[in-house]
Amino acid sequence: MKNRIILSILLVLSWIILFIFQKYLPIQSAIYVLFAFMITYAFLIHAADFHKKRKIKKLIQKGVYKGKTLEDLNYEPFVSIVVPAHNEEKVIENTIKNILTLDYRNYEILVVDDRSEDSTAEVIKKISSKYPGVSCFIRDKNSFPGKSAVMNDSLSITKGEIICVFDADARIEPDFLKKILPYFAEPEVGAVQARKIIANRETNLLTRCQDNEYILDTHFQSNRDSIKGAVELRGNGQLVRRSAMLDVGGWNNYSITDDLDLSTRLHLKGWDVRFAENINVYEEGITSFLPLLRQRRRWIEGSIRRYLDHSPEILTSRKISLRVTIDMLAFISKFIFPVWLLSEYLIQGFRFVRGVEDNILYTLMLLPALFLFFETGLLYSIKKYKRFSILKTVKQSIETGIYMIIIWVPMVSYIVLKIIFAKRTMDWGKTDHGAEIPDPNALIEQVDQ
Repeated sequence: MKNRIILSILLVLSWIILFIFQKYLPIQSAIYVLFAFMITYAFLIHAADFHKKRKIKKLIQKGVYKGKTLEDLNYEPFVSIVVPAHNEEKVIENTIKNILTLDYRNYEILVVDDRSEDSTAEVIKKISSKYPGVSCFIRDKNSFPGKSAVMNDSLSITKGEIICVFDADARIEPDFLKKILPYFAEPEVGAVQARKIIANRETNLLTRCQDNEYILDTHFQSNRDSIKGAVELRGNGQLVRRSAMLDVGGWNNYSITDDLDLSTRLHLKGWDVRFAENINVYEEGITSFLPLLRQRRRWIEGSIRRYLDHSPEILTSRKISLRVTIDMLAFISKFIFPVWLLSEYLIQGFRFVRGVEDNILYTLMLLPALFLFFETGLLYSIKKYKRFSILKTVKQSIETGIYMIIIWVPMVSYIVLKIIFAKRTMDWGKTDHGAEIPDPNALIEQVDQ
Protein backbone atom coordinates (compact mmCIF):
# COMPACT_ATOMS: atom_id res chain seq x y z
CA MET A 1 0.00 0.00 0.00
CA LYS A 2 2.87 2.38 0.82
CA ASN A 3 4.40 1.89 -2.64
CA ARG A 4 1.02 2.45 -4.32
CA ILE A 5 0.47 5.72 -2.50
CA ILE A 6 3.99 7.06 -3.10
CA LEU A 7 4.00 6.08 -6.77
CA SER A 8 0.49 7.47 -7.34
CA ILE A 9 1.51 10.81 -5.79
CA LEU A 10 4.68 10.91 -7.90
CA LEU A 11 2.71 10.09 -11.04
CA VAL A 12 0.17 12.86 -10.38
CA LEU A 13 2.98 15.34 -9.67
CA SER A 14 4.68 14.27 -12.91
CA TRP A 15 1.52 14.94 -14.92
CA ILE A 16 1.08 18.33 -13.22
CA ILE A 17 4.66 19.22 -14.22
CA LEU A 18 3.97 18.13 -17.81
CA PHE A 19 0.80 20.24 -17.88
CA ILE A 20 2.52 23.33 -16.43
CA PHE A 21 5.32 23.13 -18.99
CA GLN A 22 2.91 22.72 -21.88
CA LYS A 23 0.52 25.45 -20.76
CA TYR A 24 2.62 28.17 -19.17
CA LEU A 25 6.28 27.79 -20.14
CA PRO A 26 8.00 28.39 -23.49
CA ILE A 27 9.62 24.95 -23.50
CA GLN A 28 7.29 22.53 -25.30
CA SER A 29 7.65 19.70 -22.80
CA ALA A 30 9.21 18.95 -19.43
CA ILE A 31 10.56 15.78 -21.04
CA TYR A 32 13.12 17.85 -22.92
CA VAL A 33 14.40 19.25 -19.61
CA LEU A 34 14.61 15.74 -18.13
CA PHE A 35 16.28 14.47 -21.28
CA ALA A 36 18.81 17.31 -21.21
CA PHE A 37 19.57 16.47 -17.57
CA MET A 38 20.15 12.79 -18.43
CA ILE A 39 22.50 13.70 -21.30
CA THR A 40 24.42 16.28 -19.25
CA TYR A 41 24.86 13.92 -16.31
CA ALA A 42 25.96 11.05 -18.57
CA PHE A 43 28.55 13.37 -20.13
CA LEU A 44 29.84 14.56 -16.75
CA ILE A 45 30.36 11.08 -15.28
CA HIS A 46 31.97 9.95 -18.54
CA ALA A 47 34.36 12.92 -18.32
CA ALA A 48 35.15 11.97 -14.70
CA ASP A 49 35.89 8.38 -15.77
CA PHE A 50 38.11 9.58 -18.63
CA HIS A 51 40.01 11.89 -16.26
CA LYS A 52 40.54 9.11 -13.71
CA LYS A 53 41.94 6.68 -16.28
CA ARG A 54 44.14 9.35 -17.86
CA LYS A 55 45.56 10.18 -14.43
CA ILE A 56 46.33 6.52 -13.75
CA LYS A 57 47.97 6.18 -17.17
CA LYS A 58 50.26 9.15 -16.43
CA LEU A 59 51.20 7.70 -13.05
CA ILE A 60 52.09 4.39 -14.70
CA GLN A 61 54.25 6.18 -17.27
CA LYS A 62 56.09 7.96 -14.45
CA GLY A 63 56.54 4.69 -12.59
CA VAL A 64 54.61 6.01 -9.61
CA TYR A 65 51.49 3.88 -9.84
CA LYS A 66 51.78 0.13 -9.28
CA GLY A 67 48.94 -2.33 -9.43
CA LYS A 68 48.19 -3.69 -5.98
CA THR A 69 48.16 -7.44 -5.40
CA LEU A 70 47.09 -9.43 -2.37
CA GLU A 71 50.76 -10.00 -1.54
CA ASP A 72 51.52 -6.26 -1.81
CA LEU A 73 48.70 -5.52 0.57
CA ASN A 74 49.36 -8.48 2.85
CA TYR A 75 45.62 -8.99 2.66
CA GLU A 76 44.19 -12.47 2.18
CA PRO A 77 40.76 -12.57 3.86
CA PHE A 78 38.86 -15.80 4.24
CA VAL A 79 36.18 -15.88 1.54
CA SER A 80 32.89 -17.76 1.69
CA ILE A 81 31.65 -18.53 -1.82
CA VAL A 82 27.90 -19.14 -1.85
CA VAL A 83 26.08 -20.60 -4.86
CA PRO A 84 22.27 -20.64 -4.52
CA ALA A 85 20.58 -23.23 -6.75
CA HIS A 86 16.88 -23.62 -7.57
CA ASN A 87 16.17 -26.31 -10.19
CA GLU A 88 19.74 -26.17 -11.53
CA GLU A 89 20.52 -29.87 -12.01
CA LYS A 90 21.80 -29.23 -15.57
CA VAL A 91 24.51 -26.70 -14.76
CA ILE A 92 25.45 -26.75 -11.08
CA GLU A 93 28.20 -29.39 -11.17
CA ASN A 94 30.13 -27.74 -14.00
CA THR A 95 29.85 -24.41 -12.21
CA ILE A 96 31.38 -25.83 -9.03
CA LYS A 97 34.16 -27.48 -11.04
CA ASN A 98 34.94 -24.11 -12.57
CA ILE A 99 35.00 -22.34 -9.18
CA LEU A 100 37.37 -24.99 -7.82
CA THR A 101 40.00 -23.85 -10.34
CA LEU A 102 40.46 -20.63 -8.32
CA ASP A 103 44.08 -19.74 -7.64
CA TYR A 104 43.44 -18.78 -4.02
CA ARG A 105 43.88 -20.87 -0.91
CA ASN A 106 41.75 -19.16 1.74
CA TYR A 107 38.14 -19.93 0.84
CA GLU A 108 35.17 -22.26 1.29
CA ILE A 109 32.32 -23.13 -1.05
CA LEU A 110 28.72 -23.55 0.07
CA VAL A 111 26.15 -24.77 -2.45
CA VAL A 112 22.56 -24.22 -1.32
CA ASP A 113 19.58 -26.07 -2.75
CA ASP A 114 16.58 -23.76 -2.51
CA ARG A 115 13.53 -26.07 -2.50
CA SER A 116 14.27 -27.51 -5.95
CA GLU A 117 11.69 -29.65 -7.67
CA ASP A 118 14.23 -31.51 -9.82
CA SER A 119 17.28 -33.50 -8.72
CA THR A 120 19.43 -30.49 -7.79
CA ALA A 121 19.61 -31.56 -4.15
CA GLU A 122 20.96 -35.00 -5.08
CA VAL A 123 23.48 -33.48 -7.47
CA ILE A 124 24.93 -31.06 -4.92
CA LYS A 125 25.09 -33.79 -2.27
CA LYS A 126 27.19 -35.80 -4.72
CA ILE A 127 29.35 -32.75 -5.42
CA SER A 128 29.90 -32.18 -1.69
CA SER A 129 31.04 -35.76 -1.13
CA LYS A 130 33.24 -35.70 -4.22
CA TYR A 131 35.11 -32.40 -3.77
CA PRO A 132 36.85 -31.46 -0.48
CA GLY A 133 36.12 -27.90 0.59
CA VAL A 134 32.64 -27.94 -0.92
CA SER A 135 29.73 -28.20 1.50
CA CYS A 136 26.02 -28.30 0.75
CA PHE A 137 22.88 -27.15 2.47
CA ILE A 138 19.43 -28.43 1.54
CA ARG A 139 16.72 -25.96 2.53
CA ASP A 140 13.43 -27.32 3.82
CA LYS A 141 10.60 -27.31 1.29
CA ASN A 142 8.61 -25.02 3.59
CA SER A 143 11.42 -22.47 3.93
CA PHE A 144 10.84 -18.86 2.94
CA PRO A 145 11.46 -18.73 -0.83
CA GLY A 146 14.00 -16.65 -2.72
CA LYS A 147 17.67 -15.87 -3.08
CA SER A 148 17.67 -13.34 -0.23
CA ALA A 149 16.41 -15.98 2.19
CA VAL A 150 19.08 -18.39 0.91
CA MET A 151 21.80 -15.81 1.54
CA ASN A 152 20.48 -15.02 5.02
CA ASP A 153 20.58 -18.72 5.88
CA SER A 154 24.15 -18.90 4.56
CA LEU A 155 25.30 -16.12 6.91
CA SER A 156 24.97 -18.42 9.92
CA ILE A 157 26.61 -21.37 8.13
CA THR A 158 29.64 -19.68 6.58
CA LYS A 159 32.53 -17.92 8.32
CA GLY A 160 34.18 -15.78 5.65
CA GLU A 161 35.07 -12.13 6.19
CA ILE A 162 34.04 -11.65 2.55
CA ILE A 163 30.96 -13.33 1.05
CA CYS A 164 31.16 -14.01 -2.67
CA VAL A 165 27.93 -14.82 -4.55
CA PHE A 166 27.78 -16.71 -7.84
CA ASP A 167 24.74 -17.78 -9.81
CA ALA A 168 24.40 -21.45 -10.72
CA ASP A 169 25.56 -20.78 -14.30
CA ALA A 170 28.60 -18.64 -13.45
CA ARG A 171 32.03 -19.05 -15.04
CA ILE A 172 35.16 -17.28 -13.79
CA GLU A 173 38.91 -17.21 -14.38
CA PRO A 174 41.35 -18.70 -11.83
CA ASP A 175 42.66 -15.30 -10.71
CA PHE A 176 39.18 -13.89 -10.04
CA LEU A 177 39.62 -13.56 -6.26
CA LYS A 178 43.23 -12.41 -6.42
CA LYS A 179 42.24 -9.56 -8.72
CA ILE A 180 39.05 -8.43 -6.99
CA LEU A 181 39.86 -8.77 -3.27
CA PRO A 182 42.31 -5.81 -3.14
CA TYR A 183 39.27 -3.52 -3.43
CA PHE A 184 38.38 -4.55 0.12
CA ALA A 185 41.72 -3.34 1.48
CA GLU A 186 39.93 0.02 1.81
CA PRO A 187 37.84 -0.39 4.99
CA GLU A 188 34.98 1.80 3.74
CA VAL A 189 34.30 -0.56 0.80
CA GLY A 190 31.28 -2.70 1.66
CA ALA A 191 30.81 -4.52 -1.66
CA VAL A 192 32.35 -5.00 -5.10
CA GLN A 193 30.71 -6.07 -8.36
CA ALA A 194 32.56 -7.81 -11.21
CA ARG A 195 31.77 -7.10 -14.86
CA LYS A 196 29.11 -9.48 -16.22
CA ILE A 197 29.47 -10.96 -19.71
CA ILE A 198 27.05 -13.15 -21.67
CA ALA A 199 28.87 -16.42 -22.33
CA ASN A 200 26.65 -17.61 -25.18
CA ARG A 201 26.67 -14.21 -26.89
CA GLU A 202 26.68 -15.56 -30.45
CA THR A 203 23.69 -17.92 -30.05
CA ASN A 204 21.20 -15.51 -31.61
CA LEU A 205 20.16 -11.86 -31.88
CA LEU A 206 18.70 -11.79 -28.36
CA THR A 207 21.84 -13.07 -26.64
CA ARG A 208 23.98 -10.65 -28.67
CA CYS A 209 21.76 -7.74 -27.66
CA GLN A 210 21.84 -8.83 -24.01
CA ASP A 211 25.63 -8.83 -24.03
CA ASN A 212 25.73 -5.40 -25.68
CA GLU A 213 23.25 -4.21 -23.04
CA TYR A 214 25.66 -5.52 -20.38
CA ILE A 215 28.49 -3.67 -22.14
CA LEU A 216 26.53 -0.41 -21.91
CA ASP A 217 25.86 -1.15 -18.24
CA THR A 218 29.60 -1.73 -17.75
CA HIS A 219 30.27 1.70 -19.26
CA PHE A 220 27.83 3.45 -16.91
CA GLN A 221 28.91 1.43 -13.86
CA SER A 222 32.54 2.32 -14.55
CA ASN A 223 31.57 5.99 -14.88
CA ARG A 224 29.65 5.88 -11.61
CA ASP A 225 32.58 4.17 -9.91
CA SER A 226 34.90 6.97 -11.05
CA ILE A 227 32.97 9.47 -8.91
CA LYS A 228 32.30 6.92 -6.15
CA GLY A 229 28.62 7.23 -6.95
CA ALA A 230 25.72 4.84 -6.43
CA VAL A 231 27.32 1.78 -8.07
CA GLU A 232 24.91 -1.15 -8.09
CA LEU A 233 25.43 -4.84 -7.43
CA ARG A 234 24.31 -7.26 -10.14
CA GLY A 235 23.87 -10.50 -8.18
CA ASN A 236 26.23 -12.78 -10.06
CA GLY A 237 29.90 -12.08 -9.26
CA GLN A 238 29.21 -9.80 -6.31
CA LEU A 239 31.32 -9.75 -3.13
CA VAL A 240 30.10 -8.27 0.15
CA ARG A 241 31.94 -7.61 3.40
CA ARG A 242 30.30 -9.56 6.24
CA SER A 243 30.44 -6.60 8.63
CA ALA A 244 28.64 -4.47 6.02
CA MET A 245 25.95 -7.16 5.64
CA LEU A 246 25.40 -7.24 9.39
CA ASP A 247 25.32 -3.44 9.48
CA VAL A 248 22.39 -3.32 7.02
CA GLY A 249 20.59 -6.24 8.65
CA GLY A 250 21.30 -8.91 6.04
CA TRP A 251 19.48 -9.47 2.77
CA ASN A 252 15.89 -8.31 2.30
CA ASN A 253 13.66 -11.40 2.03
CA TYR A 254 10.84 -9.36 0.52
CA SER A 255 12.80 -7.95 -2.41
CA ILE A 256 12.61 -9.64 -5.83
CA THR A 257 15.95 -8.03 -6.77
CA ASP A 258 18.13 -8.74 -3.77
CA ASP A 259 21.23 -7.21 -5.38
CA LEU A 260 19.68 -3.82 -6.18
CA ASP A 261 17.96 -3.58 -2.79
CA LEU A 262 21.23 -4.44 -1.03
CA SER A 263 23.13 -1.83 -3.07
CA THR A 264 20.73 0.91 -1.97
CA ARG A 265 20.81 -0.10 1.70
CA LEU A 266 24.63 -0.21 1.71
CA HIS A 267 24.77 3.31 0.27
CA LEU A 268 22.24 4.53 2.82
CA LYS A 269 24.52 3.25 5.59
CA GLY A 270 27.52 5.04 4.11
CA TRP A 271 29.32 2.02 2.61
CA ASP A 272 31.11 2.32 -0.72
CA VAL A 273 30.12 -0.08 -3.50
CA ARG A 274 32.79 -0.47 -6.17
CA PHE A 275 32.76 -1.79 -9.73
CA ALA A 276 35.63 -4.00 -10.97
CA GLU A 277 35.60 -3.18 -14.68
CA ASN A 278 38.45 -5.53 -15.64
CA ILE A 279 37.36 -8.59 -13.66
CA ASN A 280 34.81 -10.80 -15.42
CA VAL A 281 32.08 -13.23 -14.52
CA TYR A 282 30.38 -15.05 -17.39
CA GLU A 283 26.77 -16.19 -17.40
CA GLU A 284 24.19 -17.69 -19.72
CA GLY A 285 22.03 -15.36 -21.78
CA ILE A 286 18.33 -16.00 -22.38
CA THR A 287 17.67 -17.33 -25.87
CA SER A 288 13.92 -16.64 -26.33
CA PHE A 289 11.81 -13.50 -26.03
CA LEU A 290 9.10 -14.34 -23.45
CA PRO A 291 11.53 -15.63 -20.77
CA LEU A 292 13.63 -12.51 -21.41
CA LEU A 293 10.57 -10.31 -20.81
CA ARG A 294 9.87 -12.14 -17.54
CA GLN A 295 13.44 -11.55 -16.37
CA ARG A 296 13.43 -7.86 -17.34
CA ARG A 297 10.01 -7.44 -15.71
CA ARG A 298 11.49 -8.66 -12.43
CA TRP A 299 14.56 -6.45 -12.75
CA ILE A 300 12.56 -3.31 -13.51
CA GLU A 301 9.89 -3.96 -10.89
CA GLY A 302 12.51 -4.74 -8.24
CA SER A 303 14.49 -1.65 -9.11
CA ILE A 304 11.49 0.69 -8.91
CA ARG A 305 10.19 -0.91 -5.71
CA ARG A 306 13.52 -0.57 -3.89
CA TYR A 307 13.50 3.18 -4.62
CA LEU A 308 9.93 3.41 -3.32
CA ASP A 309 10.72 1.25 -0.27
CA HIS A 310 13.71 3.39 0.68
CA SER A 311 12.61 6.80 -0.64
CA PRO A 312 12.39 8.46 2.82
CA GLU A 313 15.92 7.30 3.71
CA ILE A 314 17.31 8.36 0.30
CA LEU A 315 16.13 11.91 1.00
CA THR A 316 16.97 12.06 4.73
CA SER A 317 19.91 9.71 5.47
CA ARG A 318 22.86 11.50 7.06
CA LYS A 319 25.30 8.73 6.16
CA ILE A 320 24.75 8.77 2.41
CA SER A 321 27.08 11.18 0.62
CA LEU A 322 25.75 14.02 -1.53
CA ARG A 323 27.37 12.63 -4.70
CA VAL A 324 25.71 9.24 -4.12
CA THR A 325 22.33 10.91 -3.59
CA ILE A 326 22.68 12.96 -6.79
CA ASP A 327 23.89 9.92 -8.72
CA MET A 328 20.98 7.85 -7.42
CA LEU A 329 18.44 10.54 -8.32
CA ALA A 330 19.98 10.88 -11.78
CA PHE A 331 19.47 7.20 -12.47
CA ILE A 332 15.92 7.26 -11.06
CA SER A 333 15.14 9.57 -13.98
CA LYS A 334 15.47 6.61 -16.38
CA PHE A 335 12.21 5.27 -14.85
CA ILE A 336 10.46 8.63 -15.02
CA PHE A 337 11.29 9.18 -18.69
CA PRO A 338 9.29 6.28 -20.21
CA VAL A 339 6.18 7.22 -18.21
CA TRP A 340 6.45 10.84 -19.26
CA LEU A 341 7.12 9.80 -22.83
CA LEU A 342 3.96 7.71 -23.12
CA SER A 343 1.95 10.36 -21.25
CA GLU A 344 3.21 12.98 -23.69
CA TYR A 345 2.19 10.84 -26.67
CA LEU A 346 -1.29 10.34 -25.22
CA ILE A 347 -1.77 14.03 -24.40
CA GLN A 348 -0.53 15.31 -27.73
CA GLY A 349 -2.36 12.59 -29.65
CA PHE A 350 -5.62 13.59 -27.95
CA ARG A 351 -4.99 17.27 -28.71
CA PHE A 352 -4.11 16.49 -32.31
CA VAL A 353 -7.35 14.57 -32.82
CA ARG A 354 -9.35 17.37 -31.16
CA GLY A 355 -7.47 20.04 -33.11
CA VAL A 356 -6.86 22.00 -29.91
CA GLU A 357 -3.08 22.37 -30.19
CA ASP A 358 -0.57 20.96 -32.61
CA ASN A 359 2.72 20.15 -30.90
CA ILE A 360 2.70 16.64 -32.32
CA LEU A 361 6.00 17.17 -34.19
CA TYR A 362 7.81 18.00 -30.95
CA THR A 363 6.39 14.85 -29.42
CA LEU A 364 7.30 12.64 -32.37
CA MET A 365 10.91 13.83 -32.08
CA LEU A 366 11.20 12.41 -28.54
CA LEU A 367 11.48 8.74 -29.48
CA PRO A 368 14.26 9.32 -32.05
CA ALA A 369 16.03 11.49 -29.45
CA LEU A 370 15.80 8.69 -26.88
CA PHE A 371 17.08 6.21 -29.46
CA LEU A 372 20.00 8.53 -30.26
CA PHE A 373 20.87 8.75 -26.54
CA PHE A 374 21.09 4.96 -26.25
CA GLU A 375 22.80 4.73 -29.62
CA THR A 376 25.61 7.10 -28.63
CA GLY A 377 26.33 5.13 -25.47
CA LEU A 378 26.17 1.81 -27.31
CA LEU A 379 28.48 2.97 -30.11
CA TYR A 380 31.10 4.11 -27.63
CA SER A 381 30.76 1.10 -25.33
CA ILE A 382 30.76 -1.62 -27.99
CA LYS A 383 33.72 -0.04 -29.77
CA LYS A 384 35.62 0.28 -26.47
CA TYR A 385 35.01 -3.19 -25.06
CA LYS A 386 34.66 -5.31 -28.21
CA ARG A 387 36.93 -3.38 -30.59
CA PHE A 388 34.80 -4.29 -33.61
CA SER A 389 35.09 -2.58 -36.96
CA ILE A 390 33.11 0.65 -37.37
CA LEU A 391 30.54 -1.05 -39.61
CA LYS A 392 30.00 -3.95 -37.20
CA THR A 393 29.84 -1.58 -34.22
CA VAL A 394 27.20 0.60 -35.89
CA LYS A 395 25.11 -2.42 -36.94
CA GLN A 396 25.11 -3.96 -33.46
CA SER A 397 24.50 -0.66 -31.69
CA ILE A 398 21.44 0.00 -33.88
CA GLU A 399 19.90 -3.42 -33.31
CA THR A 400 20.62 -3.24 -29.57
CA GLY A 401 19.19 0.29 -29.32
CA ILE A 402 15.95 -0.89 -30.94
CA TYR A 403 15.90 -3.95 -28.65
CA MET A 404 16.32 -1.77 -25.53
CA ILE A 405 13.59 0.71 -26.45
CA ILE A 406 11.16 -2.09 -27.38
CA ILE A 407 11.66 -3.68 -23.96
CA TRP A 408 12.43 -0.71 -21.72
CA VAL A 409 9.74 1.90 -22.52
CA PRO A 410 6.64 -0.38 -22.46
CA MET A 411 7.93 -2.48 -19.55
CA VAL A 412 8.61 0.48 -17.24
CA SER A 413 5.14 1.88 -17.99
CA TYR A 414 3.55 -1.53 -17.38
CA ILE A 415 5.36 -1.93 -14.05
CA VAL A 416 4.24 1.52 -12.88
CA LEU A 417 0.61 0.52 -13.53
CA LYS A 418 1.18 -2.90 -11.94
CA ILE A 419 2.54 -1.37 -8.73
CA ILE A 420 -0.41 1.04 -8.48
CA PHE A 421 -3.26 -1.32 -9.35
CA ALA A 422 -2.09 -4.90 -8.69
CA LYS A 423 -1.27 -6.74 -5.51
CA ARG A 424 2.41 -7.07 -4.65
CA THR A 425 3.73 -10.55 -5.34
CA MET A 426 7.02 -12.38 -4.84
CA ASP A 427 7.38 -13.49 -8.46
CA TRP A 428 11.06 -13.99 -9.30
CA GLY A 429 10.57 -14.99 -12.93
CA LYS A 430 12.99 -17.90 -12.66
CA THR A 431 15.54 -18.04 -15.48
CA ASP A 432 16.13 -21.54 -16.82
CA HIS A 433 19.73 -22.56 -17.45
CA GLY A 434 21.13 -25.39 -19.45
CA ALA A 435 23.23 -24.15 -22.37
CA GLU A 436 26.78 -25.39 -22.77
CA ILE A 437 28.96 -22.52 -21.55
CA PRO A 438 32.47 -22.45 -23.06
CA ASP A 439 35.63 -22.62 -21.01
CA PRO A 440 36.56 -19.16 -19.62
CA ASN A 441 39.83 -19.16 -21.60
CA ALA A 442 37.84 -19.45 -24.84
CA LEU A 443 35.51 -16.72 -23.61
CA ILE A 444 38.47 -14.43 -22.93
CA GLU A 445 39.53 -14.84 -26.55
CA GLN A 446 35.99 -13.86 -27.67
CA VAL A 447 36.04 -10.76 -25.46
CA ASP A 448 39.43 -9.69 -26.83
CA GLN A 449 38.45 -10.13 -30.47
